[in-house]
Amino acid sequence: MSGPTRVVVIGGGVMGAATAYFLARDHGLRAVVLERDPSYRRASSARSASSIRQQFSCPINIRLSQASLEFYRRIDSELRVDAPVDIGLREPGYLYLAGAAGAAILHDNERVQRDCGARVALLTPVQLRARFRWLNVDDLALGALGLAGEGWFDGYSVLQAFKRKAHALGARFEAREAQRIAVQAGRVHGVSCGDGAKVDCDAVVIAAGAWSAPLARQLGFDLPVAARKRDVFVFDTPARLDACPLVIDPSGVWFRPEGRGFICGAPPRGADRDDAPLEDIDHGLFDDVIWPRLARRVPAFEALRVVNAWAGYYEFNTFDRNGLVGRVPGCANAFVACGFSGHGMQQAPAVGRALAELIASGAYQSLDLAPLSPQRLIERRPLLETNVI
Repeated sequence: MSGPTRVVVIGGGVMGAATAYFLARDHGLRAVVLERDPSYRRASSARSASSIRQQFSCPINIRLSQASLEFYRRIDSELRVDAPVDIGLREPGYLYLAGAAGAAILHDNERVQRDCGARVALLTPVQLRARFRWLNVDDLALGALGLAGEGWFDGYSVLQAFKRKAHALGARFEAREAQRIAVQAGRVHGVSCGDGAKVDCDAVVIAAGAWSAPLARQLGFDLPVAARKRDVFVFDTPARLDACPLVIDPSGVWFRPEGRGFICGAPPRGADRDDAPLEDIDHGLFDDVIWPRLARRVPAFEALRVVNAWAGYYEFNTFDRNGLVGRVPGCANAFVACGFSGHGMQQAPAVGRALAELIASGAYQSLDLAPLSPQRLIERRPLLETNVI
């Protein structure tokens, strides 16, 4: 059976834009990308802290980040259209900190990471103190420091670069809201939009982030994906932390340099709420939870000042907090890429390339994403990731 010729991608965020780019670059398929909000006011892609790491516990997540990092390192040569592409990629590493209860997990993870070729150093408290003199290590048992291939970048610039290049290669980005997916005999044949337009297709990709589940439900498949708000705080401090990586405290509080200051965050207080308004920043989270942890971990942070805050949505996979990528069970020409639970921006290049391969040729070629298949939901076979921020 020949591959599709008309592909509709629902969702113009980084995952949809990357898929459209690779469909055009590698397979000559000019997708139609439907995005209901081209301003990206609420999009996860535009509000991500945009970090990348190899310190995962699942090999597939490590492989995805390694492949995506190689793309990001050469992104100008890949995505330049009429001006240089600069995403401000920096690679100072991640530093996971653990008390006595978490040290064994860091040891287990490091073995998996080493087998995948990641360079991670396990540091004792004495070694941590010698390397990071600004760090309080009194209650720590171990640290795991990424020595290469971890850092952060400008995610919004990545999104825009993918869009521009995909468009230059023939993809069409249309400001329309996909409302109904037409299915007959187990195959999609069109997408109806809120403005009355209908786009015919012989393959559809659901890459609508936190809002993918209602679309998949039209295909008879339940995606356990919902919008979960995460608050990020920007603070200034007179402290200067030499060689500061992205630091994850055992409490879950994290921080990293950003410009002349720092950004930080933590898991929400209490239970997550689906689709909570982005404007409802929980400033008490910083005052009651984050600041005391920051001041304990880095004594120089006792003198700091919050200067800004924003919120974005995790497209949270409540089943196992890992991405869902591949063919939608029960629908031969429908595909999905969502549920990355905070990892989507760092995994988008590798996912977009592999998914384009599956759509165009029926098989993965660059990287086998079978572990992320939605089929695992039916089989009740979670892919458990212990290194989740």
